[in-house]
Amino acid sequence: MAFRGRYEHSLDSKDRLTVPARFRSALADGVVLSKGLDPCVDVYTAAGFDQFSERFLADLSPLSATGRQMRRRFHGESFDEKVDSAGRVRLPRPLLEHASLGGRCVIVGALDHLEIWDADAYEKHERELDATASEIAEGLAGAAEAR
Repeated sequence: MAFRGRYEHSLDSKDRLTVPARFRSALADGVVLSKGLDPCVDVYTAAGFDQFSERFLADLSPLSATGRQMRRRFHGESFDEKVDSAGRVRLPRPLLEHASLGGRCVIVGALDHLEIWDADAYEKHERELDATASEIAEGLAGAAEAR
């Protein structure tokens, strides 16, 4: 399933966030929550997180400092969770702190995963992205033509 769209929800008093209904069946077998590289929480299916790890982390040498650091960053800062019967997922404290989550949240589709952002932080990020999107696209087009 491709994760697309933007949804607004709020954390409840037990640090649970409602998963958009359209994604619940895809996440029914559990999720992996991890620190995003941006100030957000990444939400993967277990298989999706394994695919990400295999594609980007498997070839990193455990003998290199960079390889060890990136494995720690992605695996040491990730959590296996379940979506409960009400369609909510609990967000662990380290991830709440990383993404500054505490109230209104935005859940954003990112193709192979979801991202959970603080609503105000995402609005700022979106304005910045909108201001530079055409420049980014031009750079990507130039790189594609060079191949």
